[in-house]
Amino acid sequence: MTGNTPIRQLSPLRNTTSADTPEALASEQLAHFGIDESTAYGEALKDFTAKLYSLNLDAHTLWARTMDTIGDLDRSDRIAYFNAKRFLCFQLAKILDTLQNPMRATYQSLVTHDAGFAAKGPYPIFDNVTALFAASPVITRTATYIYACTEWVEDAFTGREFLHEIYSRLMNPTSIALANHVVDLECGPESAEYLAWNYNSGMAAIDGLLSHLVGYEDVILASRNVYGGTYQLLHDWFGKESNLNVAVEWFDGFDEAAFKKALEAAEAKHADRLARGRKIYVYIESPCNPHGNVLDVPAMSRLAHEHGWTVACDATVGTPFLSPLLRNPSKIERPDYIIHSYTKEMTGGGATTAGVVIGRGERMFMPKGESMTLTNWKGEEEELTWDHTMFWNVYYIKGAFLDADKAYEVLSGLKTYEMRVIAKAINTITLTKALHAHPRINVNSPALEDHPNHTQLKEHLYLELPAGLFTIDFEKKGDQPALEPDIFKRFFDSLEPAIGLQVSLGQTNTLALCPGLTSHSEMSHEAQAEAGISPTTIRISVGLEDPRRLLAHMEEAARSVIDPVSPGFSDGFMDGAEIDRIYRETYMEVHRRFIEAQPAFSALTA
Repeated sequence: MTGNTPIRQLSPLRNTTSADTPEALASEQLAHFGIDESTAYGEALKDFTAKLYSLNLDAHTLWARTMDTIGDLDRSDRIAYFNAKRFLCFQLAKILDTLQNPMRATYQSLVTHDAGFAAKGPYPIFDNVTALFAASPVITRTATYIYACTEWVEDAFTGREFLHEIYSRLMNPTSIALANHVVDLECGPESAEYLAWNYNSGMAAIDGLLSHLVGYEDVILASRNVYGGTYQLLHDWFGKESNLNVAVEWFDGFDEAAFKKALEAAEAKHADRLARGRKIYVYIESPCNPHGNVLDVPAMSRLAHEHGWTVACDATVGTPFLSPLLRNPSKIERPDYIIHSYTKEMTGGGATTAGVVIGRGERMFMPKGESMTLTNWKGEEEELTWDHTMFWNVYYIKGAFLDADKAYEVLSGLKTYEMRVIAKAINTITLTKALHAHPRINVNSPALEDHPNHTQLKEHLYLELPAGLFTIDFEKKGDQPALEPDIFKRFFDSLEPAIGLQVSLGQTNTLALCPGLTSHSEMSHEAQAEAGISPTTIRISVGLEDPRRLLAHMEEAARSVIDPVSPGFSDGFMDGAEIDRIYRETYMEVHRRFIEAQPAFSALTA
């Protein structure tokens, strides 16, 4: 074996050849495919092939020069260099397109006269070249791919040839485009350090990550307010004695002090497991489901890392816009892994299910047989081998991949998610303020200034904006009695059509559900109570509608259903003129924050 070096990278014998010049490699390639280089055709093919080997060397040189100089280039140079290289891509594609003409003629001479030719379908290379320049990533509906040659596909199966997608259960060009894009959205200038793997749903992403990390009799320390499906996965599967017998500990509170107390208590309680080499994994969700509370993720990550433990954070509700956790300049304050359910805000339309896990590149993938030595947060050296990366340990073998059509749905939705998040923040503030004023409605939302989690929201969410998720309930409030269960059910059932009775969140329309009966029904009544979920709790996932229309409908529903048994209930809703004032002022204030957070024109030309 001679190794896959740049000079040999294009060779069909890249791993076994001893040739080391473009001419020698070209001659060897012709011989490999049975071409006599002394013929006119052979001479032309050899000359073309030798130029490709030289061109590949030039491409590697250009790559190295780019990485060496990009940090010192001003913006005008970066624009010029980008467009020069962009045009090179068109030139290379044009050469490839030109090459298809003689190739198509040869192909037609071989197969078009055969019976059953239709079963083959069109040969894909011929007409796929122009798809390189589609304005949106192409939906690649295929299970399999054409191999170049034996040694290239051998490299592909060991993770050393990314041009060869092996099988769409593992990778698909549309899904890879999404994975690369979400890393850019999540990580910004830190993108080069991270990779993402897409899954068929948010729960598949959570299960994939935990299956990758957590071993027999490990410990999971989790925040109390997590999605009900996550609770069930942790409590009923990982914690099940006949499965992994994981010790699952739940902690309350949002800040560093609460987490520190919980972490130290977990370490003390499970000292015997830790002494046997078991580990603690911290699993948090922020903003939380169902109330939208915000955790001090940077402080929790720092504390966990100082103790030597790994942190995973489900940031679905916050999105990379409100909660860009991997852009934190302090690496010790970043979670090790970020999870998103694309199904929710990032896609936005409710048309697909999908999820993703984002982590540091060396922990997500490395080619077979490779390893590297890392320094962990405790300053200790740690060897990481290829078979302990997420790709080979879970993703490659479990098959919860994201198909091309779903990936395309997510990519389309991501184009507008930032503007949707801003609009929903405005609506959330308006709704929570208006409902909070009602003497018999309890509102649980950090968007409210008197909420115990409001300080965390201001400190950790972009522009101090709330996520579009909060809860209300009709339990006892002050000296006002709780709403009777049968009346509550009638009121809830009257929320349509203004508010959709659906079980998801993050859609363009406003949705409501009773978490105790639906999204968090897997939890016991005691666990629900500990998570602040009562029989009359309604989770509201805020949409893009005018929030005043939603409030008007709720008032009418209350007048129709509640007033006959509880006279005057509907009178408790805020005066319409005051709602108008709050909505208009909130709209202007949020947009003021947003525009003032944008860079000045002078910064755009620097």
